[in-house]
Amino acid sequence: MVNERVALIAGGSKGLGKITALSLAKMGYHVVINYHQNAESATSLVSEIQSIGQQALAIQGDATDLQQMRSLFEEIECRLGRLDVLVHSVGPFIRERKTFFQMNISEVEKMIQGNLTSALYTTSYALPLMWQNGFGRIIYFGFNRSNEAPSWPDRSVYAAAKVGLVSFTKTLAVEEAPYGITVNMVCPSDIIGENKEKYIKDVMLLEDKESLRGRPGSGEDVSRVIAFLCQKDSDFITGNIMNISGGLDIIHPVSKMIPKK
Repeated sequence: MVNERVALIAGGSKGLGKITALSLAKMGYHVVINYHQNAESATSLVSEIQSIGQQALAIQGDATDLQQMRSLFEEIECRLGRLDVLVHSVGPFIRERKTFFQMNISEVEKMIQGNLTSALYTTSYALPLMWQNGFGRIIYFGFNRSNEAPSWPDRSVYAAAKVGLVSFTKTLAVEEAPYGITVNMVCPSDIIGENKEKYIKDVMLLEDKESLRGRPGSGEDVSRVIAFLCQKDSDFITGNIMNISGGLDIIHPVSKMIPKK
């Protein structure tokens, strides 16, 4: 597999990670699916990718555990010999609205470790493998408008972690450009539930009154941008934070949890 490219989708067994894995497989990438708990979904996705004609592996590992990530990348190097793309789609989110003070410390740690620390861990092991080939594509996930470091009431810790990842994205892009590695972030709007694994044709006739396009977002809206960034000739696009929102601003300007006087 020396001359064939390999992509790792961290958190790739379902949702936006899954549809991204399929998109890259159709481009000709062999794909490694990193999953934490959902072995059944990961195994099913491996079979689906293999049916496309590409090689695929499912490797269990908690992206917030440094030693587990070390083992993950050692297995990738041993079995596939290279890594060209890292799509870090790990990113826990608490849908229940809470002010910072209403969050317990375990929730705070989950948001920071899942959305920021895990990205640092996976990147630290991905870079040496990319240096070997003088090529790399690293893509993180943020939220719409994260590039602005906006106030996001009731989402304080999640927002803080992702905005920190914005700065890391831009800095890493500068540091790794000489080695042929690009680093970007995609920022979907509120693509939820089954829509994360749907294609544009599946949602084209559905109504979403908040979206400027009048339809909800789909997983393909996101994965097609990632696929473009992973092309060889997309090397001039780096350090960018890309909103994929349909014109929807998901941030409510004031807290819904603070009682009105």
